[in-house]
Amino acid sequence: MPADTINPQKKIAAITMARNDDFFLTRWIEYYGRELGKENLYIYLDGEDQPVPKNAGKVNVFHEKRVVEHVVSAEKRRLGFLSDVAKKLLNTYDVIIGVDADEFLLVDPNYGKSLAQYLSEIPIEPSVSGLGIDVGQDLNKEATLDKSAAFLGQRSYALISSRYTKPSVIAKPVNWGSGFHRVKGHNFRIDPNLYLFHFGSVDYKMIQDRFLDKDRMATGREGHIKKRAKTIDIITHSKPKTEEKWLSIARKLQSVARPIYAWNKPTMLKWKLVVKIPDRFKGIV
Repeated sequence: MPADTINPQKKIAAITMARNDDFFLTRWIEYYGRELGKENLYIYLDGEDQPVPKNAGKVNVFHEKRVVEHVVSAEKRRLGFLSDVAKKLLNTYDVIIGVDADEFLLVDPNYGKSLAQYLSEIPIEPSVSGLGIDVGQDLNKEATLDKSAAFLGQRSYALISSRYTKPSVIAKPVNWGSGFHRVKGHNFRIDPNLYLFHFGSVDYKMIQDRFLDKDRMATGREGHIKKRAKTIDIITHSKPKTEEKWLSIARKLQSVARPIYAWNKPTMLKWKLVVKIPDRFKGIV
């Protein structure tokens, strides 16, 4: 029996909501459009003043009315909204990927499958997570980002972060917690071949420019942006692990360790594990 009869490719959509993030949204469309088809992407722009990315094409882009509020309230509202969007889309899709504009879900290239092929084969009950890879800049070795070139051709190091080991992929209606960090009322499962690459800390100058964004400062996001700068500081002053066994060790730790305040989130137990990103990921994003 042909393999595609056993595992027919599922219909998969990716959703996000963003404001003042045209740079990352353009990359988001480029990557997920290649993996899933642009017609299966849903972008909700926070504010009627927001420009539609130039490469949107067949992407489903919607403008939502801007509500100015503190980041904590805004995140609860945003994820409540996106959870409702996902529930409706599950009437026509088998799987929904919910991620921020600077987050890219990758299948290990060693596995030899596209994202859609891989997600069609694995169990998702009700969610699955990729290992969180917080990509940063080593200020001693790496230049300011060339925005026209691939991220992973210019950055070689990352902090393994439980913060980005998110239940981003769902196959049943659920309620995401703020930032997609958990699914309310459900545990999580970290897949051995999935990685969630976060690029919000990819460039120090870009982080500095975000402090000039009055929208972000007015809604209390200064602390969030400082966390991104801290990732760069940790990477710059650490000796990275180069053996791939550390990725497996981190995955196992996050699968069993839980923060006291949230049984359905992973944790690294304050371990700042910096790794060299395997060369096979170069150029994918």
